[in-house]
Amino acid sequence: MIDFEKFGKYSRPAPRYTSYPTAVEFKDLTMEDILPFYKGNKPLSLYFHIPFCKSACYFCGCNVIYTSKEDKKIKYIEYLEKELKILSKYLDTSREVIQLHFGGGTPTFFSPSQLKEVLDLIHHYFPNFASNSENSIEIDPRFLSREQLKVLIDGGINRISFGVQDFNYDTQKAVNRVQSYELTKNVVEMAREFGINSINIDLIYGLPYQNLETFKNTLDKVLTLNPDRLAVFNYAHVPWMKKGMRKIDETTLPKPSEKLKILKYTIDFWENNGYKMVGMDHFAKPEDELFKALENGELHRNFQGYTTKGGADLIGIGVTSIGEVDDAYIQNYKDLKNYEKAIDEEKLPIFRGIILNEEDKIRKKIIMEMMANFSFDIKRFEKDTNINFFDKFNQEIKELQKFVDDGLVEITSDKIKVSKTGTMLIRNIVLPFDEYFQKMKNKKAFSNTV
Repeated sequence: MIDFEKFGKYSRPAPRYTSYPTAVEFKDLTMEDILPFYKGNKPLSLYFHIPFCKSACYFCGCNVIYTSKEDKKIKYIEYLEKELKILSKYLDTSREVIQLHFGGGTPTFFSPSQLKEVLDLIHHYFPNFASNSENSIEIDPRFLSREQLKVLIDGGINRISFGVQDFNYDTQKAVNRVQSYELTKNVVEMAREFGINSINIDLIYGLPYQNLETFKNTLDKVLTLNPDRLAVFNYAHVPWMKKGMRKIDETTLPKPSEKLKILKYTIDFWENNGYKMVGMDHFAKPEDELFKALENGELHRNFQGYTTKGGADLIGIGVTSIGEVDDAYIQNYKDLKNYEKAIDEEKLPIFRGIILNEEDKIRKKIIMEMMANFSFDIKRFEKDTNINFFDKFNQEIKELQKFVDDGLVEITSDKIKVSKTGTMLIRNIVLPFDEYFQKMKNKKAFSNTV
């Protein structure tokens, strides 16, 4: 059981730890800084960012370009091809690809022929896809036709994530994302008809006009769609960072106490309907490989969230995309002008990132293992690093004591293990190990943990 009284008192700003160090620590980097990291031989995970949307969803925290101009999309594909051509000079693109992910924006804002062009480019430059590669795409159900779906399937896509957020009309209208249950049901059924057997649905709690009763109705409707996985995110309201969020009337946002009720009901609802909790915000059917990886302590976390495909070099392609190659994080330019300028100069469009030092690598091991699997193997860490864990992290262990006292964490000589309530507060629990956060004066870059 999750103890929500203990849970509520810990609310504070904290990173979501899709990386360590986090993106706020990224600094200017050049192509020359990064090229040595492309010389490895690990399998590849590819992330393609398609930035375009027709209109703004006010809750969105992604890097998006709003347009209805066809020439912008055509030009973007031309620059993707140029970027791939430059990349292939420095990266062995014959390495095995075990994962492909399309994010956005709205990837299906591209026409069927444009999607085919992009997929053909990918398979031309990366010809060695594993037979069991995980090839996924994020889809706004308002933008998906049978023709597009056929192109995606023919191009190897085998997982789809549909953005729903909430089916309550008042909430949808307030965030400028009106999307009926019937429309969503039709595209989910169409995906099943085309043979997609791994469907994820994204929900968000904490949006305008939401309360426990309205969200219950949304959950009931989502259950009829029979998703294989779900992500239920806590809305991060950061209007000082995302202009679109300024259009949300803050007086309509649910109070923290109401959000806790929604979260508690949501966890009980999915577990009572046969799903298992994976990570701090995901659910999966027991037979899903995501849950099996968690059971085996093999779950990983990266910029796409939780994944079973660890140990690969993540290559980010397209404007604003982020990659993780060996001991470096790399982000492309966030704006089209500089992205295109770099490519026109025959350079990779690298804008910023961070090359991890030895201390970063050590702390990354701890933070990312705990974020993914809610436990940390101290003995394995000491064997791999020749570091006495308790000597080095004496202060951090002291800071964890409040979580131990509250029954959220158990610390033995062998392991740190997080309780079920603690999994919901994993961002808080790993904070003591984050050197950068401890020194940070302005923590407004991060959303609250509750």
